[in-house]
Amino acid sequence: MTDQTHPPMVEMRQVVKTFHNAAGEFRVLKGIDLTLRRGEFVAIVGKSGSGKSTLLNMLTGIDHPTAGGVRVAGVDIHAMGESERSRWRGRNLGIVFQFFQLLPTLTLLENVMLPMDYAGSYDFEERPRRAMDLLCMVGLGDQAYQLPDSVSTGQQQSAAIARALATDPPLIVADEPTGNLDSRSAAAIISVFDDLVRRGKTIAMVTHDASLAAHTSRTIVISDGELIDETLARALPLLSHGKMLEATRAFRRCSFPAGKMILEKHQPVAAFSIITSGYVEVVVDASDEAAFRHVRLGPGNFFGEVELLKGGPAVAGIRACPESSVELAMLDSVAFSRMLEGSPHAEQSLHRLAEARLRENRLASPPLPDASLAGRG
Repeated sequence: MTDQTHPPMVEMRQVVKTFHNAAGEFRVLKGIDLTLRRGEFVAIVGKSGSGKSTLLNMLTGIDHPTAGGVRVAGVDIHAMGESERSRWRGRNLGIVFQFFQLLPTLTLLENVMLPMDYAGSYDFEERPRRAMDLLCMVGLGDQAYQLPDSVSTGQQQSAAIARALATDPPLIVADEPTGNLDSRSAAAIISVFDDLVRRGKTIAMVTHDASLAAHTSRTIVISDGELIDETLARALPLLSHGKMLEATRAFRRCSFPAGKMILEKHQPVAAFSIITSGYVEVVVDASDEAAFRHVRLGPGNFFGEVELLKGGPAVAGIRACPESSVELAMLDSVAFSRMLEGSPHAEQSLHRLAEARLRENRLASPPLPDASLAGRG
């Protein structure tokens, strides 16, 4: 469960990262705004070269932004000197690498003790006991005195997670932690992460594996150095990241007060709308309050696709639910059509949904008067 009572675990505001090389200037991050709440398990996904690892390096303090700010647990980590930031990182951040980074000449137990020695955490006599407890937690108690090369890759990664927890940091950052593991070992690592989140840890995990991202509480998609709208990514997962980014740039944000009619039935539909917060109700017959269908659409749901795909006016009305305001991300008809160009799977999915909604509306609409009864007394 996320913690709303304390400052966010991570706040990134307008973060830009530019690299210079012989070919000139290359902007990897382009004004990133990102907030991670305490207790979240977040996946950061994107294609190779999208900027996801650079993003991770910003929040760990391993790299510096060219512009913008990064705060972790309320601390401006880039306002520190290098040695101060290194000490801060040792106490507040656990990092899990793709290639484990275990020291080959130290046992697993000694590898886990190392961060405690470096950060001066826990009494000297307590460190071996804590390291053993952590190894037992990840299922490696019986391997504690083995060297890394004598255990499997999955066990090495489990040991790396135990090492990342050595100083009891509130934030765990994992860069492709299952990239070198088989599916069974990867599932075991995700299970460990799930348990850590239940214990109150915050985890940010870079991964290319969509199946792993499905196990997290939130997925952040980055494309070409920009964050894709999270609601759009959830609503239309069959779009390519490029199409998602194009749509994110084209969105118009609108808000409506509680109870406000957003779209009248039979009114022309000019936009595809995704609900980003709040709830709406579908209206079948606006002339009769009793005919309001108490079917609610919430965050991640959308409307307008039926009319934009099939043509014609609104087949139903939409109003904000009486108890709260509604926020929408809206794409005009031109941007909607452009989003679907070259996206056959997403377009087919929307067509199937449009057909289903048309059938539902026909069943829910009041019956038309029987012409054979007209004029009868």
